[in-house]
Amino acid sequence: MASRSLQTQMAGVEVAGQNLANVNTPGYSRQRVVIQTSAAIETGVGPQGTGANVLGIEQIADKLLNGQIQNQASVSGYWSSTQSALQSVQTSLNEFLDSSQNASATGASGAATTSSGLSDRLGAFFNTLQALSTSPASIPARQAVIGAAQTLAATFQQINTRLAGQHTDLDTSLNSQVGSANQLLTDIAGLNDQIANAQNFSGGAANDLLDLRQQKLEELAKYMNFESSAAGDGSVTLTALGSQTLVSGNRVANALKAAVDPANGQIQVWTTNNNNVLTGVSYGLTSGSFKATVDARDGALATLQNSIDTLASNLITQVNTLHGAGFNLAGGTGALLFTGGNAAGIAVNQALAADPSLLQASGAAGLAGDGSVARSLAQLASASLAALNNQTFSGSYAQSVAQLGETLRNANDQAATQTSVAGMLASQRSSVSGVNLDEEMTSLMTFQRAYQASAHLVSTVDQMIQVILAMKA
Repeated sequence: MASRSLQTQMAGVEVAGQNLANVNTPGYSRQRVVIQTSAAIETGVGPQGTGANVLGIEQIADKLLNGQIQNQASVSGYWSSTQSALQSVQTSLNEFLDSSQNASATGASGAATTSSGLSDRLGAFFNTLQALSTSPASIPARQAVIGAAQTLAATFQQINTRLAGQHTDLDTSLNSQVGSANQLLTDIAGLNDQIANAQNFSGGAANDLLDLRQQKLEELAKYMNFESSAAGDGSVTLTALGSQTLVSGNRVANALKAAVDPANGQIQVWTTNNNNVLTGVSYGLTSGSFKATVDARDGALATLQNSIDTLASNLITQVNTLHGAGFNLAGGTGALLFTGGNAAGIAVNQALAADPSLLQASGAAGLAGDGSVARSLAQLASASLAALNNQTFSGSYAQSVAQLGETLRNANDQAATQTSVAGMLASQRSSVSGVNLDEEMTSLMTFQRAYQASAHLVSTVDQMIQVILAMKA
């Protein structure tokens, strides 16, 4: 009985020491030794106790709370990734905000509230046309129009290049995320194997391995939402969308890959073995950074790129239609002011750039003092176009930037909310599973005293035996 008691109290000291050693270990769940009275024996006066045994070492963890934290990790992963992606897109546009107005150009919502660089370029272009309409024969006025048009075209091209770079960055980011998720799937399958083997060998819970696997599950949840179910051997099975098995026992049933759908150019995350789409812009996974990246790339970013392309193409069409019907100083007609068809290709006609006299500002041949075409071109600044949802050129761009800003504001709010939720859940888990130094020190002292008492019992029994032996002698 004394020997069993010594072993039992020693186990208590060791578990308390393990808890104290891991007080600062992330993801560690405190453990507790489970002590049970050992089997009694029959004596002449009835059943008599034989001390205590260690039944096992249990992990103090709330599985429901762990599941909530895992689910919220997916939601947090979605909003934090969305926030990061949209901030990068907005930064690309902010490169073209007037530096003197940067401080006021972005309000609390993240939306542009004053003219952006592109709006300034548009305004400058139409202003030079207005000036030309009053002095249509002036070569300096014509040079000013050409210069403003070249600056405007360059601004469109720069914005297009930067947004295309964001598009590429999101592709790279998604591929990196998929690689990290695949490594986590492999790690979880390996831990399943270790846990099953350990628990089959000892019959007890592999607590430290369970903690490590929980951390891996929560890390994976940042990338994608999934369901996990426990098996009798301690392993977990992971499934996505209710039917796509990712991990089963000690094997990865489906690794992941990111690929662009050639039919629409949108990127998706697929399973490698059965080629099922897990996430796309309008279906699949509901949370996690995979979905956030796809939504940002083929949602907000694609919408912004399309709106800027639409703006550029309509500007080219409207300006070229009016300019092509006008006449230059030599009486020539039919030349276009802009070449190209979108934000990537817009440029100024090189012939006009080389010779501003070829700019067609007059409404009739031989009337160098007629600026009617230049005046009509200048009036495009205030024209509402059906192709731009009845917006002006500047208004259409401002609306696009404001829409991005509003989407970012919502992402900022949601990310902040999720940070609060995650903090609350982490605090709750800490209160359940976290190591309390005072509590562990008390346990350590209790087991220490019990060990000393058990040792004293050994000494007492030894003395009693010595007395009996002396009596026999």
